[in-house]
Amino acid sequence: MYVLTIDQRGSTSDIDRVPDLISQLRRLTPEPFERSVGDELQGVVEDAAEVVEIALHALRSGQWYVGIGIGTVQLQPGGSPREGSGSGFVAARKAVELAKGAAGQVPLSVVSGNMGRGREVPPAAKEGSMASANAQAVLRLIGRVVQQRTEAQWRVVDRLRELHSGDGKHGSQKQVARELGITEQSVSRAVLRSGWPEECAARPAAAMLLDYARSQIEGDR
Repeated sequence: MYVLTIDQRGSTSDIDRVPDLISQLRRLTPEPFERSVGDELQGVVEDAAEVVEIALHALRSGQWYVGIGIGTVQLQPGGSPREGSGSGFVAARKAVELAKGAAGQVPLSVVSGNMGRGREVPPAAKEGSMASANAQAVLRLIGRVVQQRTEAQWRVVDRLRELHSGDGKHGSQKQVARELGITEQSVSRAVLRSGWPEECAARPAAAMLLDYARSQIEGDR
């Protein structure tokens, strides 16, 4: 399973943004996210593509640290994430702390929850850790693209996503231009400069790496 721990940046000098993010995440995943402690929220997610979606959504605003833990989860069906336990929760806690220390980098970390130590770490656990690091690298690259996108570019990208057209072709750019009152050329430039095609291509790679890490880590139990 994947455990996400998301902590607000600069919370001591900002408003409490946790309730708003929890509300936003309800539109992205059926899995519940709840406040854990302070200005932090947590959730357990089954699907790797949803993990990618949630992480990039949180990174978009630049207001959150994102920790992704991969490992075992003990949680009653329908139970609160606050009541959960297991290596996935331990890994998510470590991940968000590492994200806070990622000075100058995209504030996201992925940590595997294998419990081996030193020479006793099985090959599958090592493979899971490597896949987690690779997933982190890809997510940070996509996160950088997301964080550098302008508001004008976001208006185009958001509308293209609503139209279910990942590459912006097949007439969708023309429709977006009409709806936003701009030229098709402006839409095309926004798509290219936003890095949206590259993000679309990289999202499945990040999800695949997360899935592979999970298969190695959970298979090592």
